[in-house]
Order: sequence, then C-alpha cells, then structure tokens
Amino acid sequence: MNTSIYIAKRYLFSGKKMHAINIISGISMLGVLIGSAALIIILSAFNGLEEVILSLYSNFSPEIKIETRLGKTFDPNTPYFKSLHKDEHLFSFTQVLQEKALIRYGDKPLIGSIKGVSDDFLKNKQLDSTVQNGSFTLKNNGQYFAVVGATIQGNLGINVHDALAPIQIYSPRRGVVNSANPLNEFEVRSINPSGVFAIQQEFDDIVVTPIEFARDLLDQPVEVSSLELTYKKGTNLAAVQSKIEDAIGSKFTVKNRKQQNTELYKTLTFERWSIYMILTFVLIIAIFNIIGSLTMLVIDKRKDIAILSGLGANKRMIQGIFFFEGMMISAIGCIAGVVLGLVFCIAQQHYGMIKMGTKTSIIDAYPIAIKLSDFGLVFLTVGAIAVIASGISARLSIKGLDEIKQDL
Repeated sequence: MNTSIYIAKRYLFSGKKMHAINIISGISMLGVLIGSAALIIILSAFNGLEEVILSLYSNFSPEIKIETRLGKTFDPNTPYFKSLHKDEHLFSFTQVLQEKALIRYGDKPLIGSIKGVSDDFLKNKQLDSTVQNGSFTLKNNGQYFAVVGATIQGNLGINVHDALAPIQIYSPRRGVVNSANPLNEFEVRSINPSGVFAIQQEFDDIVVTPIEFARDLLDQPVEVSSLELTYKKGTNLAAVQSKIEDAIGSKFTVKNRKQQNTELYKTLTFERWSIYMILTFVLIIAIFNIIGSLTMLVIDKRKDIAILSGLGANKRMIQGIFFFEGMMISAIGCIAGVVLGLVFCIAQQHYGMIKMGTKTSIIDAYPIAIKLSDFGLVFLTVGAIAVIASGISARLSIKGLDEIKQDL
C-alpha cells in the first residue's frame, strides 16, 4: 500500500480518541453525503417528471409528422402517400385537418383550433390517460363527438354530460366576403362534447373531432393539413425519416417528435442543467469544508510532519497524505450519499411516499426515473471538486515546512 495512503487512512480511522478534527472531518463527510444524496434524488425526480411530460406529449404527437412547406393543406391521395400507408412497419396513419376557428358554448366565445382526425388516431390506447372528464369518444352510432382541451373547457365552462348543450364552431366560409349579413360569411356546425383532455398549453386549446366533421365545416373534402405516422416498436425512426425526406423532396417537411416541439425539449434540458448547477454549488460548499478540517489536521500534525521529513519523507509524500485524506472523506461521503439517494428513490417508486399535493388522473406521487448516467455524473462532479479542494489542502501541508522543523 502507498505510504501516503496508509498514513492518511490511519489519520482518518484512528480509534484511539476523538479529536475535534475528527468531528469536523465527520461533518464535512456528512455534507458531501447530503449533497450527493440530494443530487441523485432531485435528478431522478426530474427524470420522472420529464418522462411523464414527454409520455403525455407523445400521446398527442406522432413519431413522424409530414406537412407542406407552401400553403396550409395538400392532397394525401398521391401514389407515394398511398404506398406509405401500406408500410408493414406502420402502426397508425392519421390524416389531420386543422384550422383556427371560433368556438362558442352558450354565450361564451373563444378562439381555438379544430383538429379533425381520421380513425387511426384512436389506435393510441394511451389517449385515455389524458382524459380528465368524460371519455375520448369521437364517433358513436353514427354521431360525431368532440373532445376538448382543458383550456377551452375552463374558459367556456363546457359540461360534457349535458347532451342538450352542444358546442358551436364557426369557420370563415370560403369565397364569401363583405356579405350584407355577417353570419353568412361563416360556416356554423354544432357538435356535442364527449370528454376533456389535459396535456400542456400547446394542446389544451384544441377541439379534436372526426375528420369528416372538420371537412364539412372547413369545406375541404380532399386535402389535409398533415399526415401523422406512428410506427411499431423496434422501427428505426431515424432511417424512416431520412427515407421519407428523400422520397417526397423539398416541398414537404418531415419532423420527428423533438423537431415538432423544439421549445419543450430545450426547456426540459435547460431546467435539468439548472437544477444540476444549483446542487453542484451546494456540493462545492460542502466539499470545500474539507479544506478547513485538513488545515486544522495539518496544524495538529505539525510534529508528525517534521518527524516524517526528518526520516527522509519528501514534500510530495507529505502532500500525498493530506491529499488522500481529503479524497477519502469525499469518496466515503459520496458513496454513502449515492446509496442513500438510491434507497430513497426505490422506496419512492414502490410506495409513493412524497405526494404531489393534489390528486390528478395522471400521477399522485412524485415520479422517479433512475438513470445510470446520473450516478456517473455525481461521481464525476464530486471527484472533480474533491481533487481541487484536496489539492489546496495538500499544498498548505508543506507551506512553512522549514519553520515547523525549527519550532520542533
């Protein structure tokens, strides 16, 4: 065993008597433990929240979305799109017709979006998890129904259980302007609500209807706003996206989920690193307490330093003793903190000890997602800070070494 490590270990685990220095070292170790545990717990909780948000987002966002670059709509009945529909790897092929419209319920109006979808949209069985009230029903016995976003429901006070109070939707009539009667400039259709869904603000101002209803309202019998594609598990989506882009050319955009909502992914990434930086500053404060405890240890061991120097120990060896002392304190605190954080995360996953505060149809307790990369990040962070702090303390151990010899 390296001599410096052996002596550092003896200083740290000496059981003869408890010095104030040992207590201070223990406090420093406790600080590293708490900081490391907090970093694991917070990052795992954020991972869990991120997975919940992205899973809800994925319920409404396809894996691949095709839109036209010019204009609002395009004809989906081309030979290529028909062949794409027959792809054996495809799980759902949804035609979407979406447009802004005036939504009225009772005497309350609101501007929102009408999203007409084909039957494949309902193949996603996770849609029910987004429903706050009612059900995600678009057709029943030949009758059309609408599922409204939480923002629209909240602003208009829509009652999905009142069959006698339908939603009225107004859309500008194509080719009609400056009519003597302003109402003649709009197409008006009524539809009963069947449910209310909630995901995030971008989606919660949407009314989802069957595409047949949207075509009738918008007087658009053929064209669509977009094609939404979802593939079977195991499909290489990057390769599929590249293949579609090569086939349809520059007249269309082909976006994956991340490209469909870049702001959401940027926000999640920014929040994650912000949390990491805040907790890293807490760790820095905890680990730099080691400098104080090691400085006191240097003062306490002045006689030992002089004796070692007299026996031929060089400055590098003496520095190594206090450097490894600091690294041991940090390593023990970090490992104990990571284990404690892992135990807490597993307990939270199984028992949901920490609740969200309000019961929802989606989650009750704070979600946890444990990632191996987080453990590597914590060890790397603690290790880097510990090297700096221990290096500073090691330099202090040989400062004034000649004066120490003279005093002794």
